[in-house]
Amino acid sequence: MKTEELIDMLARGPDVAVQRPPARDTAVPLLAGVLASMVLMLILLGVRPDLPQAVRLPAFWLKLGFSVALAGAAWWAALRLSVPGARTAAAPPMLATPVIMLWCVAAVALLQAAPETRAALFWGSTWRYCPPLIALLALPLLAAALTLMRARAAIRPAWAGAAAGLAAGASAAALYCLHCPEMSAVFVGFWYLLGMLAPAALGALLGRRVLAW
Repeated sequence: MKTEELIDMLARGPDVAVQRPPARDTAVPLLAGVLASMVLMLILLGVRPDLPQAVRLPAFWLKLGFSVALAGAAWWAALRLSVPGARTAAAPPMLATPVIMLWCVAAVALLQAAPETRAALFWGSTWRYCPPLIALLALPLLAAALTLMRARAAIRPAWAGAAAGLAAGASAAALYCLHCPEMSAVFVGFWYLLGMLAPAALGALLGRRVLAW
């Protein structure tokens, strides 16, 4: 962002309109990130063989909906945080709402489950590699997001980077749903979220340097 554009933006008031960059400038890096993450998922993991049956289950759409909702909120927050003067007060409740809703579903599932089955709901069978795989799939998306945000003027680069990382992690989790056999809201509410928070932490660290101006 040029200095003249920044001055003009700040002069418009405390809640400036977020100027959207040209569609081509936004679409190309994001599309490249999505395709790279998809290719990684297909090469390293593959699609679960029973996907046609899984999509008929509400639990599948619950974990996919959680990932998509959190990704949408995080992308919105990243966009707002990359523009000086844009209000971000709505970001925390927007980010918290999908998490709280899923945790409520998970709590009900735990209460209704027999005591001897509750541990299985939490640990599943893939807890060891679920978070690292989500974080790995998020790396191309995080790179694309930081590339886009460098052209703007984030005044809190660490927070902007963290939002970009969370957006990348949640988007990667949505892709990971096509492979993951886990269907428990308890599992998703902890291990999926842990996988999303890893790129968020990385984004905060990178944002301090990459987005500083």
